[in-house]
Amino acid sequence: MEKLAKLKSEISKVIVGKEEETELLTIALLFNGHILLESVPGTGKTQLAKSFSRCINGEFSRIQFTPDVLPSDVTGIQFFNPKTHDFELRPGPIVANIVLADEINRATPRTQSSLLEVMEERQVTIDGISVKVQEPFMVIATQNPVDSQQGTFQLPAAQMDRFLFKLEMSYPSLEEEKKILQNGRAGSSAAVIEMILNHEEIMHMKNEVQQIKINEAIEEYLLEVIRKTRQHPDIDLGASPRAALALMRAAQGRAYIQDKTFVTPDDIKHMVPFVLGHRLILSTEASLTKTMTNVLEDVLESVPVPVETGSL
Repeated sequence: MEKLAKLKSEISKVIVGKEEETELLTIALLFNGHILLESVPGTGKTQLAKSFSRCINGEFSRIQFTPDVLPSDVTGIQFFNPKTHDFELRPGPIVANIVLADEINRATPRTQSSLLEVMEERQVTIDGISVKVQEPFMVIATQNPVDSQQGTFQLPAAQMDRFLFKLEMSYPSLEEEKKILQNGRAGSSAAVIEMILNHEEIMHMKNEVQQIKINEAIEEYLLEVIRKTRQHPDIDLGASPRAALALMRAAQGRAYIQDKTFVTPDDIKHMVPFVLGHRLILSTEASLTKTMTNVLEDVLESVPVPVETGSL
């Protein structure tokens, strides 16, 4: 897809080696989804979110979470204006197109829960008054690994289920890190990011991606993968119906950005780790000897792949 290629090229001006992350951000945008980015500090999570926002000409807002951030710091307040002798609504930073919830796992559970309404219903309630957020809208949350950081609060299952994807951003390869150093010497970190997609084009793409076909055999394959997660002995909490819908949309999105008109089993298999990995909970015994990646591979291997994968 030409627009996606331009998007990757534009983001690569300031951040190297994040092509797949850019693809997944685009898919999430097309389905009103949200993304959780996890990695150690300094791997480009914040820069990726900022660059993506500039490419779609979105209003960008950043919330730096700490334990003392209150829900009203996120959603907004009504304040008394002494000049008018009346209360005025002041929406918080959550009312934007692209919201970077930085280090979300440093916020208390009460503050984390203040994001649930806007992520699901695309509106925020401030002292009883509902405020709609403008399209497009996406929350890009970042977190450092919970087990390696002090002063963090693990996100509950209900919160994790609101994220369409969870991406674990790894360290760059040797060649990518060389390019990062070269860009740093050349001052590329200050490069101007140009707009690639306007709001009208995004809405058009949202309509197009809904037309990607899924035939009955592929649909049954997807549902069988979901059912296996609920029956697997190493999984205590399997995938929910919301997860099934998310996997279907993610597969449609991948097919769309690859200029296909229908979903294939490869689309589903490719998206399973990003969609299901953060929604499932391993049993205590399994978590001691296996990773979520191992278990998901086992789930996929246990489900026969349909032979007929053509369009309807």
